[in-house]
Amino acid sequence: MKLFRIGELAKAADVSERTIDYYTKFGLISPESRTKKNYRLYSAETLNQLERINLLKQQKYTLEEIRDRLELWNKVSNEDKVTEKLSSLEIHLHQLEREVKELEPLISKLKPGQERSAFSNIMPQSLACIEALRILLNNVPFS
Repeated sequence: MKLFRIGELAKAADVSERTIDYYTKFGLISPESRTKKNYRLYSAETLNQLERINLLKQQKYTLEEIRDRLELWNKVSNEDKVTEKLSSLEIHLHQLEREVKELEPLISKLKPGQERSAFSNIMPQSLACIEALRILLNNVPFS
């Protein structure tokens, strides 16, 4: 996991180090850990959080309102996150199905050797994706 020192985070988020300090003191963001020399280290999630903060500031939210909104987002349960991810995967799966249907006419025109070669290149990745989905679905409790 990539961790950013305050200067790196400020540069990546296009804000000042002073802004990072203020947001940390205000409770909008928090360091992931500290170095032996007590430098604060921030995660990539903090960078995402700063992007959300900037978006909300552009929409004229106050820092108090932003803090409240971020707290609500952080309260999302793991079940909600899994549901969101599964929904995203389902959308992606439908997109892949459409693409396969578009390719079917081309595949049917391939010679047997070309067809075998194409499928042997695609099959390992496809099987890995299917196996990952199978594991995910078997390990997720559905109510």
